[in-house]
Amino acid sequence: MDLKGKKIILASNSPRRKEILSGLNVDFTIDTDTDFEEKFSPDTPHSQVPALMSEGKNLRFHRPLAEDEILITSDTMVLCDSLILGKPHSREEAVRMLHSLSGRSHEVKTAVTFRDSRGMKTVTDTTEVEFKPLSEAEIDYYLDTFKPYDKAGAYGIQEWIGYIGITAIRGSYFNVVGFPSHTVYALLTEFIDR
Repeated sequence: MDLKGKKIILASNSPRRKEILSGLNVDFTIDTDTDFEEKFSPDTPHSQVPALMSEGKNLRFHRPLAEDEILITSDTMVLCDSLILGKPHSREEAVRMLHSLSGRSHEVKTAVTFRDSRGMKTVTDTTEVEFKPLSEAEIDYYLDTFKPYDKAGAYGIQEWIGYIGITAIRGSYFNVVGFPSHTVYALLTEFIDR
């Protein structure tokens, strides 16, 4: 992809986001230095949380951006009914999350924020995902084998549980992975041409 002299900075340690951005054939560097604390008011509408987190990470970047730099941040949230499922802090929490997703559908929302010296833009993408009923043995096997404690909702669609458990998906697969490639590409094109 012709970046027209722009330098892309990805402020994320996620190996999945790195892989997807690389798949768009984009040269970029990684810099995750931010002092943003990921917390929000309980009054915040759930649909706005990923954008709030993504923008917070972006605006609290550790230094001003140069004229030719574009900073990308992102945040992914799993929403089941009115419950936000973040990254599990324990096995017990991961088990509870997978039980709550079992046999039903949920939403995955990923917000992507782009910022350069001229301004900032955030877009949120939503995908609906449906799981078959998961057995206790399947949940135990997945947690023992893949240890998905770095993933919102305690699962990765690209891992074993996605292969055996997901029966339907409406929207972008890559959004569920954590980085909606079509949205990222559209924003890249827009910011490169500014």
